[in-house]
Amino acid sequence: MSTRAATAPPATSLSPTTRQVWTRTRGIVLAVVLLLVAAVAIAVVRSQTRHGDLDPRSADPYGSRAVAELLTDRGVSTRVVTSLAAARAAAGPDTTVLVAVPDLLTHRQQDQLRAATASSGGRTVLVAAGPWSVERLAPGVTASPATSIDSVLDPDCALPEAERAGSADTGGIRYTTTAPGAESCYPSDRLATLIRVPAASGDGDTVVLGAPDILFNDRLDEQGNASLALQLLGSRPHLVWYLPSLADSPVTDTGDRKSFFDLLPSGWLWGTLQLFIAAALAAFWRGRRFGPLVAERLPVAIRASETAEGRARLYHKANARDRAAAALRSTTRTRLAPLVGVPVAQAHAPEALLPALSAHLHGDGQALHTLLFGPPPTDDAALIKLTDQLDALEREVRRP
Repeated sequence: MSTRAATAPPATSLSPTTRQVWTRTRGIVLAVVLLLVAAVAIAVVRSQTRHGDLDPRSADPYGSRAVAELLTDRGVSTRVVTSLAAARAAAGPDTTVLVAVPDLLTHRQQDQLRAATASSGGRTVLVAAGPWSVERLAPGVTASPATSIDSVLDPDCALPEAERAGSADTGGIRYTTTAPGAESCYPSDRLATLIRVPAASGDGDTVVLGAPDILFNDRLDEQGNASLALQLLGSRPHLVWYLPSLADSPVTDTGDRKSFFDLLPSGWLWGTLQLFIAAALAAFWRGRRFGPLVAERLPVAIRASETAEGRARLYHKANARDRAAAALRSTTRTRLAPLVGVPVAQAHAPEALLPALSAHLHGDGQALHTLLFGPPPTDDAALIKLTDQLDALEREVRRP
């Protein structure tokens, strides 16, 4: 066996070329590029369409500058606050406190805000409060897990503001209430999308609004949106517009914190599940097997010397001298066994092969054991020496 070539192999044709690597990986690279492009496109679109969401200083479609300007024309001052402390301090009988995204508040913050507004005598407006916040900020009100299908709804209640406004875009989160004296308006499938809960004492109240659409710049001139928004927010001379944010969470607030998964929208979780399913299907497709391997004739004949040389190069590349030596010794034992009268099935048993081989050669049994069953060589020079010794042993046995 020509193992000498394993000491200094030339560049092997088994190494993949740049073209082969690109052919194998171009599908994955293309998929990654498409995902990145889609992510950037979605981010750009969302940044353009949702900028300034419910911000009374923003003139973008989803901002609320138009309703703030109309309130100013009617003598209602609007002040934007971004901290819980400022919102609590501003609560009073002549003030309406609008909470833009109540679900961003922790339970402890919700309790603090409720304590400040419940007995203030003013109005609190909760915009699209979900199950996380509505039961603490408006006791007796419960949010339904299913949202309204219709956007435009009729008032169908005796609340003066709703009767004067008429139909409005209030379709969103739906609520039920057990609070005494509460008024339920704009029902969808018998569940209200606007509820007014009077305070237990005083003239204050809390208004729960299921959707923010009536406050958006691009929806204010539709239906009775403007009339309803101005009446709900203009009942007091001062309006405090509270825009909660994640940065408003105090460091010392250790109770009832939202987990990371609570802050993720359901669409992202569903998208992640789809990615996992796609990855599993791709792995199954790449690793599919439709039955046992079928042997087929090669289109060309490969010489044994080329096969031996290629195998030697693989051993050398993997630095597998132990496996190369084991293959050489195993092949030599298999060829020597019939020459000394030992069955091939016992060729790898020292107690069967060595006595017959020693009797045939009249040689040292210990040396033959080391040569045929000894430890693997420690370097390439020792491997070459072992090859020469095995070749010499076989020639000697075959000598007449």
